[in-house]
Amino acid sequence: MGRIAASIGSGLSGAAMLATGRAAGLGRVEADTGGAIRSFWAAAIALPMLLCLRLIDWTANGRPAAPAHDLARDLLIFVVGWAGYAVLSHFVAVRIGRERRWPGYIAVWNWCNVVQYALLLLAAIPALLHAPAQIGQATELIAVGWALWLEWFATRLALDVTALTAAALVGADLLIGLFLAGISGG
Repeated sequence: MGRIAASIGSGLSGAAMLATGRAAGLGRVEADTGGAIRSFWAAAIALPMLLCLRLIDWTANGRPAAPAHDLARDLLIFVVGWAGYAVLSHFVAVRIGRERRWPGYIAVWNWCNVVQYALLLLAAIPALLHAPAQIGQATELIAVGWALWLEWFATRLALDVTALTAAALVGADLLIGLFLAGISGG
């Protein structure tokens, strides 16, 4: 358990550094296969934030007619989307000649997802407090923009790819989420 705790600590620390534009954060994330495997603990850390986001949404906008169904759908999208992107990114890394860098990349991507969920959770607070819509929209826009930038920045560094290639990978991640939400009716 000590190895996992250390991996979590270094992964979150590295992701936080990356979120503030410090490329040195990349060096804090374990870049080997074991580190990549341990980095999937990030999903377990992010999951409660997803649940909080749903509860905040329900508090601000009213409970859905079938909350258990909606929550199950969200959980399924979360798991399938997370795993699906890992598989897709490995395929892409092989195709662009970055297969050796992929374990470090997926580890960075996993840990940065925790930071991205934290940003979205912070951005949801104005809705919970019934702040004016403009404040909520502005904080959501900032959080989403920062989250997308973080993924792009981390992708560029971890895979050592061009800005356009990094943007394409971020776009692929977004498309997976949109596709899953679309087919699930969410």
